Amino acid sequence: MEIVAKILIAVVALEHLYILWMEMFAWETKGKEVFKSALPPEMFKPTKGLAANQGLYNGFLAAGLIWSFFIEDPKWQTNIALFFLGCVAVAGIYGAISATKKIFFVQALPAILAIIAVLLK
Repeated sequence: MEIVAKILIAVVALEHLYILWMEMFAWETKGKEVFKSALPPEMFKPTKGLAANQGLYNGFLAAGLIWSFFIEDPKWQTNIALFFLGCVAVAGIYGAISATKKIFFVQALPAILAIIAVLLK
């Protein structure tokens, strides 16, 4: 189960690195494709700064999850991974409530599955 937990943590971290890239550097191109149903096309340019800020926060989540791989103490490694996965899950649930239900499946569910795997290892 430990390998499954690490794979799921890595998947969530990679997803958030992708979100960082999209929101910080490709908001008006890829972001427009991904969020086409959430925002009208004319809103992407004026919200570029806001999206970049969100992207930075997603990068912090990814950094925390990646950091958990380098922690040698098993208890601390678990606690750090659970903290950042919990942050991702809460953000995904909030996004599903406030923006689009798709966010639950794309963001929260992978984090929740990773939390379960970490707790079962």
